[in-house]
Amino acid sequence: MSNRMWGGRFASGPAEIMEEINASIGFDKRLAPQDIRGSLAHVAMLGAAGILPAEDVAAIEAGLKSVRDEIEAGTFVFRRELEDIHMSVESRLTEIVGPGAGRLHTARSRNDQVATDMKLWVRDTLDALDGQAAELQRALAEKALAHAGTVMPGFTHLQSAQPVTFGHHCLAYVEMLARDRGRFRDARARLNECPLGAAALAGTSFPIDRHATAAALGFDRPTANSLDSVADRDFALEALSAASICAVHLSRFAEELVVWTSAQFNFVRLSDGYTTGSSIMPQKRNPDAAELVRAKAGRIVGALMGLLMVMKGLPLAYSKDMQEDKEGTFDALQALSLCLAAMTGMVKDLEPVTEVLARAAGSGFSTATDLADWLVRELGMPFRQAHHVTGRLVGVAAGKGVGLEALTLAEMQEAEPRITEAVYAVLGVENSVASRISYGGTAPDNVRTQAHGWIARLDGESR
Repeated sequence: MSNRMWGGRFASGPAEIMEEINASIGFDKRLAPQDIRGSLAHVAMLGAAGILPAEDVAAIEAGLKSVRDEIEAGTFVFRRELEDIHMSVESRLTEIVGPGAGRLHTARSRNDQVATDMKLWVRDTLDALDGQAAELQRALAEKALAHAGTVMPGFTHLQSAQPVTFGHHCLAYVEMLARDRGRFRDARARLNECPLGAAALAGTSFPIDRHATAAALGFDRPTANSLDSVADRDFALEALSAASICAVHLSRFAEELVVWTSAQFNFVRLSDGYTTGSSIMPQKRNPDAAELVRAKAGRIVGALMGLLMVMKGLPLAYSKDMQEDKEGTFDALQALSLCLAAMTGMVKDLEPVTEVLARAAGSGFSTATDLADWLVRELGMPFRQAHHVTGRLVGVAAGKGVGLEALTLAEMQEAEPRITEAVYAVLGVENSVASRISYGGTAPDNVRTQAHGWIARLDGESR
């Protein structure tokens, strides 16, 4: 039989495969809270505008709240033949209220309804992700403060470059997350226009008050073009784009944790809470949480690519293709939420192995740049010449299998006669990091200042 919610034009029901491909209730039921919020705002506006009588408004509002209670209690029955969350809610509302429930759909369409629901869900989720990212920033800033002076190797090309501090490394991710949060907030600001009342695509002839429904739902304003209102999914694309960049940041840190916890590095340790064992090798402690954060970046970026491909060829206004906006968006943003939670837990849990980090910080001639800078600063040597002299001394030290600090003064003076004993003061890793006092540099005092600043800023946000 035809679908009784919209089947007047159809004499028979859909083919089995049509029902299979068409139904979205299996995933869009998570929009139930947003759908009911939108319906409550809509019916209140219909009453205030004199489009529906007060008794109908009261009955519909009471019925919607009953449906909401059933969904929250887990007793609501989602029926596949009703296709989606909108028809599921309306069908149950009709059972509770009677035929008058059908008046709820006056001056709206499923097209503007689903666009509103999705915007509400994405907005709620962006707010939650912003809060989670702030929690991770705090964990990193607190770890940075605790290890502002803990030296470690800094890398370029995954080769020892210059000594830095562990706290400085943590603060690099605090900065990345700050930009991620900025993108979440930018996306939220742009999506915060209400599509409700655009109807199917052309607006409506009823004297509705779209500003009232927009305000009731916390939007800044109603959308200005009815075609764009129902055809727009760039709010989901922008949220997925921001999520993808954040996921890549988390994936990079996860990769470092995987490397750092290996026996070959042993830079940090994670507890049993964020590692797993092996089914065959009893000695193993695998950083599975970090590996899964790294892997989930693929799902998140994939969702962005998938929705871009869905939208790229669609004419205005609504097409059923746009039903494909939901599963990927739901999955990706939920995955990012899980990644942020896992990474926050790992940051709080991890402990740097300070003696290993200190030893590694001095390896690979990591203070060579300090030597070159000394030649420029103390001897007035052009940097390119200083680079050349330092390179010769690195070659001598490598040939002897020692660090630069182990070369004798005579060996250094063979490369540059003006070198004095004072040069040894810059060759230790502690001296190296302490000298990096430029704004944004790794000097421990800089790190403490930045960490305190971030903690104070985060405290201010939470008030």
